[in-house]
Amino acid sequence: MNELLSAAKPFVKSGEFAGIRISTRPDAIDEEILDILKESGVTSIELGAQSMDERVLLLNERGHTAKDVEKASRLIKEYGFSLGLQMMTGLYGSTEDTDKKTAEKLAALLPDTMRIYPTVLMKGTRLYELYKEGKYYPPDTEQSIPLCAWLLGYFESMGIKVIRLGLHDSDSLRESMAGGAFHPSFRELCESRIMLEKTLEQLKGEDCGNIEVVINPKSISRFIGQKRSNIKKLEEMGYNIRVITDESSGKYDVRIHRTDRVRN
Repeated sequence: MNELLSAAKPFVKSGEFAGIRISTRPDAIDEEILDILKESGVTSIELGAQSMDERVLLLNERGHTAKDVEKASRLIKEYGFSLGLQMMTGLYGSTEDTDKKTAEKLAALLPDTMRIYPTVLMKGTRLYELYKEGKYYPPDTEQSIPLCAWLLGYFESMGIKVIRLGLHDSDSLRESMAGGAFHPSFRELCESRIMLEKTLEQLKGEDCGNIEVVINPKSISRFIGQKRSNIKKLEEMGYNIRVITDESSGKYDVRIHRTDRVRN
């Protein structure tokens, strides 16, 4: 650790970089470590919390507890570091309910940033052994989108920036993965789901026909969806959609207006 920090420290002191971001385990943080990190120019610390459910942590052999996450988060903030937390969905023994409760408990720790990683099953791991034994089937991409879309919306509504949603694409990842939730544009899929659900909520009680949808111009691709998936879904329901942009609209805001009163 000291060798790595000493190599980066001169670039921070010279002003070439604003600071150092590191990621570590919740049970690896104490006052002595934080003193060293502070002196070395570290400004942001991320913790791999993954879950705040004790049973899920135990089943997945994480080696730390939810209390470790709480204690480490408190110390990091007391020392003045930016706090980042990471969680995983779809772990062995977890459910949508436990994952949502994990999100609520992590948000209560007031992190500055979040990373959300739906589980990707990797060959040669204990989870892969459980999969081959028929004891564990991680949610796939389509199954993971509704929950992760909810998590994204939840954290952003709490003022917590989600800086990563889904694993970064790489050749090694594609070669080693054997299941789970992976898509190179996973965040975009989740954002599109948020837009679709907001639109469907607005359309409740509306007859089929011509509809104008007002959204932020930066949200056009989110609203349309990959391969026009959202538009196709709405068309299948009998709606003829025309998109109107309004820069005053929020990121996920959707407003609808009828342009006819035709009943099908």
